[in-house]
Amino acid sequence: MPTPQEKQWEIYTPAEAEIVEKKSRFIASFATVHSEEEALAFIQQKKKEHYSARHNCSAYIVGAMDEVKRFSDDGEPSGTAGRPMMDVLEGANLHNVVAVVTRYFGGVLLGTGGLVRAYSSATAEGVKACTLIEKTSGTKLSITTDYNGYGKIEYLLREQEIMVLDTQYDVGVTIHCVVEDHQRDVETKITNLTAGTAKCQWGEWMSYGIVDGKVVYL
Repeated sequence: MPTPQEKQWEIYTPAEAEIVEKKSRFIASFATVHSEEEALAFIQQKKKEHYSARHNCSAYIVGAMDEVKRFSDDGEPSGTAGRPMMDVLEGANLHNVVAVVTRYFGGVLLGTGGLVRAYSSATAEGVKACTLIEKTSGTKLSITTDYNGYGKIEYLLREQEIMVLDTQYDVGVTIHCVVEDHQRDVETKITNLTAGTAKCQWGEWMSYGIVDGKVVYL
């Protein structure tokens, strides 16, 4: 289960990676999912795609607090495939993710240790190939102020490292931002800074990440 101090990551752009171990091919595939049904559907999709493969082993983590964690060895010796794959996903702090490692048997038995290394390595190479996005959660906040207060508030938000989503300029200025839990005292700071002339309105909770300087809703 993630803690507030941990960085949490999701896959933004999925990718595949392949390794070869003693003539066996191990192909790692990934997807971002938000329910167990989506994870199972992706696993079935890969099984159909690689219908002639000997094994399609899987691991997935789903839920805001990682409520659902499952893995499968899909016929490999117990503990040699799904568990090592899950260890890699957990070690990378990945969330809302499903991984499938497809094995095309090359005719040479790898043994328990060899299988663990192969499935771990394939999963790790796949994670490296994906584009990851750091997941941040917070509450939307809309701040309405006059132009005299705008510069002060803008400086405060930068100083507090609060993410600004959008700014609207009209008779006054409305700043839309997202505030993490540990930053919620910003409302009091804005009130004190503007002698109560700026108005704050809290909105919905959201998860987001930053890609190329732009906010991506998760």
